[in-house]
Amino acid sequence: MDASSKRATVYFDAAVHRALRVKAAETDRSVSELVNEAVRASLSEDADDLLTVEEREGEPALSFADVVKDMRRRGQL
Repeated sequence: MDASSKRATVYFDAAVHRALRVKAAETDRSVSELVNEAVRASLSEDADDLLTVEEREGEPALSFADVVKDMRRRGQL
């Protein structure tokens, strides 16, 4: 663990913890490495989602009611 690492207590469901321990042993990695990798992947997905929201910022917003009314008008419902 390097100096920039921070410690946190995380409580896992027993089955998830068991799976993490087994995966860590089989891949010769620590549980911390696996958790850090998973959290980074999740945060990366969030960053992608936020970028998509920003890119679509100028698009008109449609309410659910308007969409349903339009579908009915078009004979799709």
